Amino acid sequence: MARPRWNLRRSSLIALTAAITAVAIWTLWAEQHPQDDRRLRVLVHDQLDDWFPDLMAPDDGWHGLHRQATGDTDALEVVLIHGLDEPGGIWDDLLPALGAAGYAVWEFRYPNDQGVDRSAKYLAKHWPTLDPSRPVALIGHSMGGLVAREFVSRWRHPVDTPPLVEGAPIAGVVLAGTPNHGSEWARLRIWLELRDQFASPSERRFSLFAALRDGAGEAKIDLRPGSDFLRTLNARPWPESVPVLLIAAQLLPRKDSLSAGLDAASAEVGSEQLGDHLHDWWSSLGTQVGDGVVSLESLRLADMPSPVIVEASHRGMLHRLFPGDPEPPAIAPILAALRQWNDTVADRTAYPVARSDRHAARNPSL
Repeated sequence: MARPRWNLRRSSLIALTAAITAVAIWTLWAEQHPQDDRRLRVLVHDQLDDWFPDLMAPDDGWHGLHRQATGDTDALEVVLIHGLDEPGGIWDDLLPALGAAGYAVWEFRYPNDQGVDRSAKYLAKHWPTLDPSRPVALIGHSMGGLVAREFVSRWRHPVDTPPLVEGAPIAGVVLAGTPNHGSEWARLRIWLELRDQFASPSERRFSLFAALRDGAGEAKIDLRPGSDFLRTLNARPWPESVPVLLIAAQLLPRKDSLSAGLDAASAEVGSEQLGDHLHDWWSSLGTQVGDGVVSLESLRLADMPSPVIVEASHRGMLHRLFPGDPEPPAIAPILAALRQWNDTVADRTAYPVARSDRHAARNPSL
């Protein structure tokens, strides 16, 4: 009996070693050839769509555009766009605030492991659901901000070309913690996927295809600094008629809140030069750390206003960790921006609704 048991253990060890080796080889190749990796993932995703159209269909009752608050008839509408592998609670604090302010609110849920361009195309497919006479503000958290940018600049209000989709015009865009220049955290997508699948609300449809229906991991490649997607998106012009609010969170306190302590440390050793070095070091460290996922430099965009900086984590800017915590710090600037945009679009003659009407919009297959 001892020999068969040893053979089984040896076979299991060999199989495990082979699996680990294969994963290591694949990971090394993918790190060195990210765009080839992305093309392969897209090919796999498309092939599964062809083989299993019903099981892979994103319109499963969970994904899509869902109304969350009716709002006042004279107020603009708001569409919320979550980030990578978000389990669903990011809007729990913002939604009641938007509803109390009188805004009609929609939540856009998309297969968020797929390419960002495909997610924007999925939003374009659902855009006719919205009232074409009511301007819409988009609020994107994390990767959701990239989906919003891709949709606005390519689909709804492209510069110098006809729009690819008609319907409600864009009143403004909020980018909260958006990695406009990428984030190295995208490499840890497998752990975010596990959080997404195990923490999602019970009404989401589960099956063996649940993870594959979310995409084949193209999003993590799009989010890598210097990716082809980000280079293309950041080179594309932004419509001047669509204002943008950038919100950055910073985990470490800003320099002014620690200046007394840093000055005391330099005075203790009698060196003003040390104090200058400490201030510079702390300021640069806070910029690099950012919200723990997205650095301040990654969020900033050329030719756009400087970001509003709040002291919070990547999720903490919008979501309370505990019920008794104060209101998340990004909510107040969001409401202020929405009030301003709502006042602006009250005069519909000044709003770019006619922009879409002046062009014969193309209607590619969505």
